[in-house]
Amino acid sequence: MSLISSNGDSTTLYSSTELSERMKDSGKKEGIIKDSSSLLSVVYVGCRTTKERNARGEGINVFQVNHKSGNWEQIQLVKDIINPSFLTFDRNKNFLYTVHGDCSEVSAFKIDKRTGKLTFINKQSTGGRNPVHLVVDATNQYIVVSNYISGTLSVLPINVDGSLKELCNLTELPERTEDPNVNLYAKQGIPHPHHNPLDPTGRFFIVPDLGLNRLYIYTLDSEQGKLVVNNPPYVDTGKGSGPRHVDFHPSLPYLYLANELDSTVATYYFNVQEGSLVHLQTLSTLPERVINNTCAEVFTSPSGKFVYVSNRGHNSIAIFKVDQSNGLLSPVGWEPTLGETPRFFTFDSSGQFLFVANEDSDTIVSFKLNDEDGKLMFTGQVVQTGSPVCILPSLVDS
Repeated sequence: MSLISSNGDSTTLYSSTELSERMKDSGKKEGIIKDSSSLLSVVYVGCRTTKERNARGEGINVFQVNHKSGNWEQIQLVKDIINPSFLTFDRNKNFLYTVHGDCSEVSAFKIDKRTGKLTFINKQSTGGRNPVHLVVDATNQYIVVSNYISGTLSVLPINVDGSLKELCNLTELPERTEDPNVNLYAKQGIPHPHHNPLDPTGRFFIVPDLGLNRLYIYTLDSEQGKLVVNNPPYVDTGKGSGPRHVDFHPSLPYLYLANELDSTVATYYFNVQEGSLVHLQTLSTLPERVINNTCAEVFTSPSGKFVYVSNRGHNSIAIFKVDQSNGLLSPVGWEPTLGETPRFFTFDSSGQFLFVANEDSDTIVSFKLNDEDGKLMFTGQVVQTGSPVCILPSLVDS
């Protein structure tokens, strides 16, 4: 079935009630109650910048979001940086880190806790080519990076001031080619790690290898700053699947994988004690007879009721309902992204809205999530920015 949204009126990104309840919950955890009026929604957008990528972006855009109108106002543009294609925070959200796609570096920025604006700290080499993803470990001491082209994982220590030290560990994925003439941009047959998120327990890094059709599992020796392959080390995802990104269920032991090349979403049981994965199910992310598509991003809704996957080509978000008894998925439908090539999407800080980065139409489109049926409704909010490929929302004190 197709879930076609009509253009609605502009929607409030955070109602006063939603913010109040959110901060009450946060305050209970922290032992304090914050006044929601002091909060500021900030969204960081990484954009491709190079001619080789046919890009129109200029760097990292920093937006403030008006809680009442939902309007985005650009407050900063961090220019003169190459392809900030994936962004992440440290564990305390004091610092922001970005990879530089098609290059060999990662940069660190300090976040102004009042405005959300960024100040450059330093840059370090990842020891590999085309870093595509990065995440800070559970101890907040190291950052782990996936180098897509060179088929390696990097570990860089983090100083107290948020700056990055030089590379301390470089792990090569197995089955490397010795042929100097091999096309390193070929999608299959050689290692291509595309993602390395940390599981909810903070112990295991799951690494989809798009080239070898595997999900690798690693732990980090925080004393040595060294990645250690798990036992078992990986699970196969199927010939030609091209595993790209994964996401974890927020409360149940399941993991969901977006396979880029065959446009499928797979469900795995995740043993949190052993770090092992067991395949349970694979479904298409497309309607019948749709071709020329690749999958990009996958996210589970904050409630854990639904899983969403972006289709590049079909230009849609595929929606799946989660069976809470066994983690299995059933198709709900598709929501058009109202733009071309949805490389990335994410939920806002309240978990009520979904932001889609349409890379080739230079737009970020906002949808309201209906957590009863999983459907998405276009809010009327469209932000224009060149070649957006990553969105990182946050709340800061104003």
